[in-house]
Amino acid sequence: MRVAFDTAPLVRPYPPGVVRACRGLVEALKSSGRLEIVELAPAEGEGERAWRQRCLPRLARQAGCAGVHSPVSAFPWFGEGRRVHTVHELPWRHGARENAGLRHRFWARLGTRRADATLCPTELVRRDLLAEAPRRAERVHVCSWGSSEEPTSGTTVDLPGPFVLALGATRAKKNLAASLRGLSALASSNESPLQLVVTGEEAEESAPDLRLARELGLEERVHRLGHVDEATRQALLRQASALVVLSRSEGFGFPVLEALAAGRPVVVREGSAAAEVAGSCGIVVDSEDPPAVAAALQAAVATADQERDARRARAAPLVAWPSPLPPHQLVRRLRLPPGWLWMTQISCLRCLRTRTISVSPLLPAAC
Repeated sequence: MRVAFDTAPLVRPYPPGVVRACRGLVEALKSSGRLEIVELAPAEGEGERAWRQRCLPRLARQAGCAGVHSPVSAFPWFGEGRRVHTVHELPWRHGARENAGLRHRFWARLGTRRADATLCPTELVRRDLLAEAPRRAERVHVCSWGSSEEPTSGTTVDLPGPFVLALGATRAKKNLAASLRGLSALASSNESPLQLVVTGEEAEESAPDLRLARELGLEERVHRLGHVDEATRQALLRQASALVVLSRSEGFGFPVLEALAAGRPVVVREGSAAAEVAGSCGIVVDSEDPPAVAAALQAAVATADQERDARRARAAPLVAWPSPLPPHQLVRRLRLPPGWLWMTQISCLRCLRTRTISVSPLLPAAC
């Protein structure tokens, strides 16, 4: 069966996690051998939203695709074929502003009603989504991601002393302030030489964290490396005493998987998707309690060279991309009527009237 896959995240600016999820899912679906994946993306200079709604359905139809699989929450609203989309996270439910605008809320709430199936990377995201659309439980499925990046050796980074690593923590939702306050509490309690290494492109939203580091007297302990390439990123994961992920909102947490695969301990916020991914190998902490964060950092550093095999064993079944449930199997689970065209009513919000559209069923010969 042929399925169109929206690969806009691979050619347009998207958060790193979205790009990795898109690339990994395409590769996993192709390697499954059960689907023929047709990658479709907007051309240079073409408006992404207009392309997705106008051009993508036409291109999918011309390619003979039975449906469209979107690795993001947006997808073609009209057109023939089934729709499978992906909701990465609902940050507004956790007090984060990034990707919490009306457009993202629309696709999370109403997109779930239009789509034939919705994929989420963790149970946390699924619970959040069902709180927004409680009547769509049978259409929402957890499809955990993996990591195609394996720990490598060779590159090293010259950094003073032991350090904990905060990847991409220049974004406000990453809650760098919690790590800074924990590091300050640790330094004042036992004069620990522990350093904090922060990666991520410089952004205006990180200015408050810079001021906080100065106020806490941590300027010499905090090392901001900016954007780093993949080789440097892997080297940091190998050299770090621990990884700290205290984000206010996170849909999955690729760095958690990679740190566990490298045998490094991870400090995660309780009740988060990162804690779900880390499982029993994560050091769970209340991110709003600096002494607790300090104790967690100390425990992580103390066990950095212990229990490596346990962490790698935890990561082993997770790092490799699982064989995701193909769209045609998702549709079969929904028990949709087979055979001829079926009709569905969609409320058109703009003109406040109801339109009836024809949707072709996804009926692979193998089913």
